[in-house]
Amino acid sequence: METALATEIASTAARLVVEEGLEWGPAKRRAVKQLGLPARTPLPDNDLVEDAVREYIGLFCADTQPAELRALRELALVWMERMAQFRPYLAGAVWHGTATRLSDIYLQLFCDDCKSAEIALIDHHVDYEPRTVTGFRGESVEALSLSSFSQALGENVGVHLMVYDLDDLRGALKPDARGRTPRGDAKAVRQVLADTAAIS
Repeated sequence: METALATEIASTAARLVVEEGLEWGPAKRRAVKQLGLPARTPLPDNDLVEDAVREYIGLFCADTQPAELRALRELALVWMERMAQFRPYLAGAVWHGTATRLSDIYLQLFCDDCKSAEIALIDHHVDYEPRTVTGFRGESVEALSLSSFSQALGENVGVHLMVYDLDDLRGALKPDARGRTPRGDAKAVRQVLADTAAIS
């Protein structure tokens, strides 16, 4: 529901997302606190926050964000190629185009054996931290979090490999409420990079 209050929360959350690199959930909760609202205040939906993030980027980061987004997508592609055997898909802000240099990269892997992705990282001597996070259906999934250096940004970027069962891939590509593909494979990421290179 789009009310003046929901819009105000979304705008405050958007600033936290862009300036501090917060994820959307924590940004919405912090926005409620910053605005001095009761903790039980209904939170705006993610579409409203996404619109506010795009608006904020357009107003304050239009000169820097496209290059930062490109650098993140290129780094995501490096990891997608490294983890190609696990059918990686890029999701989140880097896929949707709302990422800045403070954003992390979220790759979703779809494996026959959930431990095989972890073994691949060990074999490549990659330092990672296993965590449990909420998946795209609200379920708990294992995430392998690591840090990867971006030459273009000149700094380390958080990369999170979320490990799903192969069967989860079936429903993963259904369009979202706005009719968009919620995640993209390496071919789709290469295409987006080619399209944006043609525009700039």
